Amino acid sequence: MDARRVELSALQAEIAALRRACEETPAPAENATRGQKSFQEIYQSDSEGWESSKDLRSHLGHLESEILFLSTLTGIKIRNYSKKTKDLTSTEMTEKSIKKVLQRHRLSGNCHMITFQLEFQILEIQNKKSLSSVITDLNIIMEPTEYSELSEFVSRAEERRDLFMFFRSLRFFVEWCEYRKRTFKHFKEKYPEAVHLAEGAASSCMGVRSASQPGFEVVIVWRIQIDDEGKVLPKLDLLTQVPQRVLELDKNRVIETAPLGFRNLLGVLGIEATLESLIKLLCTEEHARSRH
Repeated sequence: MDARRVELSALQAEIAALRRACEETPAPAENATRGQKSFQEIYQSDSEGWESSKDLRSHLGHLESEILFLSTLTGIKIRNYSKKTKDLTSTEMTEKSIKKVLQRHRLSGNCHMITFQLEFQILEIQNKKSLSSVITDLNIIMEPTEYSELSEFVSRAEERRDLFMFFRSLRFFVEWCEYRKRTFKHFKEKYPEAVHLAEGAASSCMGVRSASQPGFEVVIVWRIQIDDEGKVLPKLDLLTQVPQRVLELDKNRVIETAPLGFRNLLGVLGIEATLESLIKLLCTEEHARSRH
């Protein structure tokens, strides 16, 4: 029975993390309050009410089904979880019917290709009327580390001790990375002669060579940024690599204003349609020759 209760506690913690990853971002003023309440609900003991091992097995099966569904929905999978509890209640607190408990949690998992390890502490103080919970410490280890955008975000999440923001933002960050990868791969396969990816499909840059002007190339730099509130946004820029002789012939400053025009086009057409239009423009002469 004790082993099953340990397993049950780990499954409930995993479900709690995945559910939080699904939720919309609450208003800043509500975030701390909701977080405290949720941890109190999640980690309270469920030992009462289990009258038989059959009840435990049935509930474990239900929790495992929830985990599978939420993992599929969010891409977040919890691999290992452990929890230690320390009673900090003093004699004076006991006399006043106050209970003070420190929980130490450790878990590891992954969100698609990114793995993480978390260690955090929760301080719970309970009296006759209420129970309050607060995260007092949060440490995050991320792998792989080539995503420079994540490094700054992780430091910010640790400083704020905002576990829920971490899970939400990580999920959307990974989704944008996967979308960027699929998009670059699609254009590489569709225009293999014009498009090149220096670091493969996982690259953050895509180069497009002109069919009519040797040495003329544009580079699309696609970054994925996480702002101070944890909102994940794509940021695309256009860089030009142009021979000097072409610049001298550009009396209307078309090349100079190309990055601004590219950003304006993104706002009108969206990412995929803008990239398609740009590639077709640079490959026009090549397509014309292939039809003859």
